[in-house]
Formats: sequence, C-alpha cells, structure tokens
Amino acid sequence: MPDIASEAKPAVAGVLDWVGMGQIEVPVSIAAADGKSVTSGARVTAFVNLKRPDVRGIHMSRLYLHVDKTLSNEALSPTSLRRLLKDFLESHADLSDRAFVRVEFEHLVRRRALKSDNSGWKSYPCVITGLMEHGQFQVELSVQIPYSSTCPCSAALARQLIQEQFQTDFPAGAGVEREAVLAWLGTERGIRATPHSQRSTAEVRVRLLPSFANFPIIDVIDRIEDALKTPVQSAVKREDEQAFALLNGENLMFCEDAARRMQAALNADERIADFWVRASHYESLHPHNAVAVAVKGVPGGYASGLDWIGRLSDHH
Repeated sequence: MPDIASEAKPAVAGVLDWVGMGQIEVPVSIAAADGKSVTSGARVTAFVNLKRPDVRGIHMSRLYLHVDKTLSNEALSPTSLRRLLKDFLESHADLSDRAFVRVEFEHLVRRRALKSDNSGWKSYPCVITGLMEHGQFQVELSVQIPYSSTCPCSAALARQLIQEQFQTDFPAGAGVEREAVLAWLGTERGIRATPHSQRSTAEVRVRLLPSFANFPIIDVIDRIEDALKTPVQSAVKREDEQAFALLNGENLMFCEDAARRMQAALNADERIADFWVRASHYESLHPHNAVAVAVKGVPGGYASGLDWIGRLSDHH
C-alpha cells in the first residue's frame, strides 16, 4: 500500500518542534494509596518532534497504538508514563529525539460530609504531563480544587452595619436584657448585612521527585484543602451547611491569603520539587475575578511572570 508520508519529500523542508495527535479518547486508571485504582475517561495528547527536514511526516498510528496499549492495560504511574515516552521515541528512532504526552481526566473522589453521616462524589479536573528530552524525564501533575472564599473587607463592613442596627434597636441608656439580645440576634435585624462569598478555584501544578511510585493526586488535594479550610461540599444536610458557614467565618480570605496558604502548604512537602499555584476568586461583588499566583521559586523552575496567564489546560 502507498505510504506517502514516508515516500514523498516535503515541498518545503524544515524541522518541526512537535507533531502528533490530540484528544485521543482512552480509559485511564490511577492507582490509589490503598492499592485500588480509579478508572476515568481521558483525553490524551501525544507528540514527538520531527528533527529531519527531509522527511514529510511521522508515524501517527504508532503513537496511537502505544497510547492505547499502555493506558488500556495498566494503571498510569510515573514509571508507565516514562516507558510510554520511550516507546514513542523507539518507534521514531530515525525521526525524533523528544517526546511529550498529556493525559487529561476527571478524578472522582468520595468525600464525607462535615457533620452528618453522609458522603458524596467530588470531581477534580486533572492533567498529567510527561516530557522526554535529551534523555531526561520530567513529569508534572496539575489539579483544580474548588473551595469557598469569604471576603474579609466585606465581613468587616457587614459587622459595622450590624453594630449600627444594634445601636438603633438598643439605644444608650436603655436597659439591655440578655434574653432580648439573644432574641434580636436570631432575627433578620440581627444579621442586617452579610459578607459576600463565592466559589473559588485553586489551580495547582507540581513537578514530582522520582521518589513517587504513584501519582499523589489525593495527597496534593488533601494538602491544599487542609490549608484553605473551606472545600466545597457534596452531600449536605442542615448541620453540614451550618458547619460550612462556620468554616467560612473562621477563614475569611482574600485571594492573596489563599495563594500564601497554598504556597506554605506545598513548601512543607519535601517530595515536591517545584510548584505553581493560582487562586481565582469568582467575585459576587463584580463581574471580574480576583487572582493571585505563587511559585516555589527554585532556579530554572516555574516562573511567576506573565506565563501564568496560560490556562491549566495548556500543555506549554
């Protein structure tokens, strides 16, 4: 059968940084700490470079077959990801010396309610990328973690209005009885104003040390949620909603506070070589977001400049 990609010469010669396939649909299994695995539908990007200017194209089908064979038959781990990239290069030994793979999926986790004896599923968008270049292997884990944020400034303004209402309803010189104040606090006049809060997103990218046998998705999620204190909930009864309101009241934060909390939490994990975090608060006060970015700050690591504008889903 004719093989135009191999037989025909390119009309214009030149090397190509990346060539491959995007949005390959495959299942992906992620090994958990308890030995079990969670399977999700994934979309995969598979690339190699084309270092020979005289060759028209790469062997696309070989990339697909390697992706299908690896991800369909074994749990995704740093070891299997590295072997997949080596397979890319070995199947393109005369054409390529760099390989890249990106696996995007939703990681489902069952979470307990804050107070009630209930639980529900939460979905965390994840991206795992691997790069093989000059014989060196790099792997990155990215995850999006939703949480709630309550504005400290808005809370202070709300408290001021409540104080003013109290002064109006209980003027100076009037006898104030404890039971009357308790009853007043249970009315709408006792909570005349409320601070604005909103669903927010922590976007986290970590570069992993070789010590990881499996991808520490839950470890990273737990570390971030423990630092922020206000993860969004799934199954919620009234006692859970009340506990959630208490957590928000005890953890008022600007986006700067959230970014610093995440930075401190990841700095404390010696297993993480480098990290990049972005806190995005989808403000209810106005139609734009409040955003803060932080990095670990290692030489040659993630930059904190304008490169943060790229979305988590970018593979650059």
